[in-house]
Amino acid sequence: MELCYLLAFPDPENGQPPAPEPFHGLKDAPYFQPVDIELHTLGEETFEINGRRISIVRQRYDGRVQIIECRIEARDPLAESALQRRMQLMQALQERLIPAQYRAKGLFEEYTILLVRETDAAPDEWIDGRAAEIARFIRSQSERFDQTEIDEIIGSRVHYSQRDLTLVDWEGAVIISPDGDFQSDIVLFKIGNYQLLRYRMLNDSVESLLDHINESFFINRKRPHRTRGAIHRIVEHRLEVMLDFERTDQNLLLIGDWYTAKLYAAIRDEFYLKEWKNTIRDKLDNLESITQTVKENFTLSVESLWSRIEMAGWAILLIGYIYLFLADLGLFK
Repeated sequence: MELCYLLAFPDPENGQPPAPEPFHGLKDAPYFQPVDIELHTLGEETFEINGRRISIVRQRYDGRVQIIECRIEARDPLAESALQRRMQLMQALQERLIPAQYRAKGLFEEYTILLVRETDAAPDEWIDGRAAEIARFIRSQSERFDQTEIDEIIGSRVHYSQRDLTLVDWEGAVIISPDGDFQSDIVLFKIGNYQLLRYRMLNDSVESLLDHINESFFINRKRPHRTRGAIHRIVEHRLEVMLDFERTDQNLLLIGDWYTAKLYAAIRDEFYLKEWKNTIRDKLDNLESITQTVKENFTLSVESLWSRIEMAGWAILLIGYIYLFLADLGLFK
């Protein structure tokens, strides 16, 4: 057995990116293409942590997110005694590979995949016979789950053949492949984690924009600031977020063979990507309404200001006319 540990965190591209690469290792690759996802391999590295040999591959998706694939030899990974060692290893990898600012904010994704080459029974029988251990492995918990929870954790399965099986959960997965063809499924798990993190990043951007609106127009209303410039920046930022959302949404459209489509559908459902999409779309709609309200209030404020200026002008003219009238009557002689 072997562990594949995925880490994803924001990593914007600096400078001109190289030409994008194709996605390698996919089943029936000529019939599969993720729409508009640009992939760049950043490098490979091997090191040791706690006496464990770790091989990693760094890749950047769309010039925005870095995904690190860590491969680790597994030592009886389903044993309850192995959980604490695995958690310590994962924590050490996070501290070494993820920038501190994203660790502090929790703005990263992690995903653990158990890679199995040989089983002593058919894949489904092997999963069912070790259901409790697999559930604890996937959820990284030492507590025992009840049967309903176990059935939920090990319930989402996709078969490529009678000898292959991929079990999908929102926190981890198990891939059984006697031929060792793990990479085709790992690529899809990477795309799923990328999509999830992108939605979280979009959500963070919308929340930051709402906080900026609240601070600029409600909390600090008496503080002088350039309202027109603030509105322009808010509208510009909202447009960027909306375009970013549409691009991320389009990336979910995958063209491929039946297995690729079925597995990615399972990943999408387990990662709640549709729910994230709908939540952010609702927030963008609310943001549009709030921005429109701010613009209307600003317009009304400007109109009110001009009305006051106009009234002051008429008052000055009236005073001038009265003065001239009285002067004409000789009252000021």
